[in-house]
Amino acid sequence: MTSATAGNARPPQGQPWDDLLQAWRELDVRDGWRAEIDGGKIHEVPPPHAHHNHIAAKVQRALYPTLPEDLEIYQTLGVHIAPLGKLYIPALVVAPGELIASASPDRTDPVDAAEALLIVEITSQGNAKDDRTKKLWAYAHVPVPVYLLIDRFDEHGPTSTLFTKPHHGAYQHAERVPFGQQVRLPVPFDLKLDTAPFPH
Repeated sequence: MTSATAGNARPPQGQPWDDLLQAWRELDVRDGWRAEIDGGKIHEVPPPHAHHNHIAAKVQRALYPTLPEDLEIYQTLGVHIAPLGKLYIPALVVAPGELIASASPDRTDPVDAAEALLIVEITSQGNAKDDRTKKLWAYAHVPVPVYLLIDRFDEHGPTSTLFTKPHHGAYQHAERVPFGQQVRLPVPFDLKLDTAPFPH
């Protein structure tokens, strides 16, 4: 999956974040596509491969039994890191349900990534590098407490890496396992996620 820059979605050079966010709100995105903001531009991202969706569904199903009542799992939820000028739409976001329920019915606004307890990104062939570098860096700076990177295109074979303990813009702990092994998510999830069912 590769991204295409939205040609008319970039405000004049030097315009503040609010202008870029307004352009994102007004963008007419094709069905199934997503729009993300990075590097001062809005990028349209095409629909993911079926394997991506299957993995997201498996992770979501595994999370539900351990999830506290006040938390929910969201797909296609925009999260912004305004100080860094970034807005992403992860595969999955775990955040307080009350936060989403109280969102304005009149505007499509992303939520502050600082509200997320867990963000899951699943690489596609065209965006794997961004998930491993730009998004890892951005989520650590928020900081998002737990970032799970499911990388179907790792050069050493498909892997899942759990990043935890963010401090001063970097995750202090990373646990990387190949598909087929379990990765342990910390509380409040307290879950051994089995990666064996993940297609690759």
